[in-house]
Amino acid sequence: MFGRSKANPSVTAPSSRKGAQLTPGAGVSADGSGAGKGHPTPKRKQAEAANKRPLVPDDRKGAAKAARVAARAQRDKEFAALQTGDERYLPVKDRGPVRRYIRDHIDARHNLGEYFLPVAMVLLVLQLTLAQVNATLAILALLLLYVFVLAMMVDVLFMWRSLKKKLVAKFGAAAIPRGTTMYAVLRVFQLRRSRLPKAQVKHGEYPA
Repeated sequence: MFGRSKANPSVTAPSSRKGAQLTPGAGVSADGSGAGKGHPTPKRKQAEAANKRPLVPDDRKGAAKAARVAARAQRDKEFAALQTGDERYLPVKDRGPVRRYIRDHIDARHNLGEYFLPVAMVLLVLQLTLAQVNATLAILALLLLYVFVLAMMVDVLFMWRSLKKKLVAKFGAAAIPRGTTMYAVLRVFQLRRSRLPKAQVKHGEYPA
């Protein structure tokens, strides 16, 4: 019995030394990194997050410059298309055979709407000027403006009814996109020289 009790310390001693070897020493963390005493061991997610890098090009200035050049080239192509009517580079709202037909139909006719701004400005200035001289003439100028607006609205109504029939007959009702009415009306109220895309037909040259 006494022999066995003396042998126990010699058996347990290696295990304690082995445990000391498994325990990280001072200045070495559990994952092998060089964290010192008193510092928490970094978790795996934290280590992975530290190694992640943002997916951005190394040359940011070069990439930004290339993007600006590409955007400018696209704008130049769109501007040229607005002058020539090239379908490949027109803005999305102006593309397609239906929109092209609408533009050609409106540009081929004389529209009262395109004269609205100059006529309205002249009559308003005339009304304000005559108000100091002759009230009757001032009222007459204002009435002329109202008459012109009414005639303009009637002209737009007849234009759209005629254009819609032609669009349905040529392309079918299902092919007419939403917003077609507003697209046509807005073009009617623009001066011919200021319309974009620019008019590609002369007065009287209606599309087939």
